[in-house]
Amino acid sequence: MSVIHQQVALSLLSEKQVSLIVKREDLNHPFISGNKLRKLKYNLIEAQNQGHHTIVTFGGAYSNHIAATAYAGREMGLRTVGIIRGEELREGYKSNPTLAQASKNGMEFIFITREQYRDKSNPHFLRILQDRVGEFYLVPEGGTNDLAIKGCEEILEDSDHNFDYICCSVGTGGTLAGIINSSDSTKKVIGFASLKGDFLTKDIRNFVTKDNWEVRTDYHFGGYAKVSGPLISFINWLKRETGIPTDPIYTGKLFYGVLDLMKQNYFKPGSSILVIHTGGLQGIEGMNLILKKRQQPLIEV
Repeated sequence: MSVIHQQVALSLLSEKQVSLIVKREDLNHPFISGNKLRKLKYNLIEAQNQGHHTIVTFGGAYSNHIAATAYAGREMGLRTVGIIRGEELREGYKSNPTLAQASKNGMEFIFITREQYRDKSNPHFLRILQDRVGEFYLVPEGGTNDLAIKGCEEILEDSDHNFDYICCSVGTGGTLAGIINSSDSTKKVIGFASLKGDFLTKDIRNFVTKDNWEVRTDYHFGGYAKVSGPLISFINWLKRETGIPTDPIYTGKLFYGVLDLMKQNYFKPGSSILVIHTGGLQGIEGMNLILKKRQQPLIEV
């Protein structure tokens, strides 16, 4: 798999005497892009090896994971079932860009309440689910498990070990764990959390053995699906200045955090930074629908 490395030219970089390269994982596949392609790779191979014909997974209204799983399942001839958070979505899901596309790609939906969704790992819930859909291979929410981490360990190539810092957005932590495992232990890996709280550090520690990393929790902009005016303004500015599109859930926060740390002289002069663009751009259309209803500025595409 060949991935583009894009050099970024901004006045801030010259001022701080650092270089920034973006690894465009968002361009690694037209429909299953970024870290979702990496996370699904070995899970789908394992499902087939075990003789499964049905994939069950979980996600919300604009989930990149749901969209990617639906397309990947269609490509591999596997039935896909998405357990969707939010019972109210059942009636109008066809007007939701993510769910409508997943449905076109053959995914079946089971809509459950948010309370039920919190219970999704309970063995009793999974038994009820099996009675409803039959035998299945379970891919966790966000796709993170040992096989997903194995796939994410393939993100870094030999040439990527030359960078002093490697930066990546963090949702469930699987992508960052894979990057840490395959990184040069003398280089620094920095994750930028999309969620509130510091629990991610503990979760990631369960999957890694190196200590050359940290998770920054101060760039979540209010939480997972929160969208603010300043973040939208930054995303649009970055696109105009560099041509790089980002989303408001993951990568927009990542780039904001990297440049803010740069302003604070976090990165040593003369150092090189690799930013992993993990995709997630399919969710922009749905987010713009929400922003339009709120009469807020839209994300430029």
